[in-house]
Amino acid sequence: MKDSAVVAVQMKDISLTEGILWSGCIETELTGKREPDYLTVGDILLAARGSHNYAVQVDDSLVSTGKRAVAAPHFFMISPRQNSMLPEFLVWLLNQAPAQRYFEQNAEGTLTKSIRRSVLEDTPLVVPPLAKQHAIVALANTLREEQKLIQSLVSNGERMMSAIAKDLFDNKGVR
Repeated sequence: MKDSAVVAVQMKDISLTEGILWSGCIETELTGKREPDYLTVGDILLAARGSHNYAVQVDDSLVSTGKRAVAAPHFFMISPRQNSMLPEFLVWLLNQAPAQRYFEQNAEGTLTKSIRRSVLEDTPLVVPPLAKQHAIVALANTLREEQKLIQSLVSNGERMMSAIAKDLFDNKGVR
């Protein structure tokens, strides 16, 4: 539905490296009687279904969309309200191997794996002091930026090699 004031975040709109890809979210009209749980900056979405139960944070780019947003039902919405844990740190922690292993061990279903809300609520968490959380988040952000840069360099190299090959084949008469 075009020109709707609400967008729905689906699995296809989530990237571990990019977060929520707002431009891909579909506009929708909410028809239920119950007031929806709109996403706010700082909320965390955790994929409840699938082989990876990864988490992403709703960042300030939601505000720039000028729209309100809701999450599709295959996400758990976490609204961190503790002052002792940074939302960015919780996202990082939920995406690490120990938490992912815990989700995998407690997933249910044969064809499509899913985790229950109670599994999420019982996830073992380690909460270091805020200073250490800030340091870990900063390090994770630096690593993510490095990974983007490396991917960009690889893509540029592949485009360059394709251009060289195209040039060779276009000028095949030249020896």
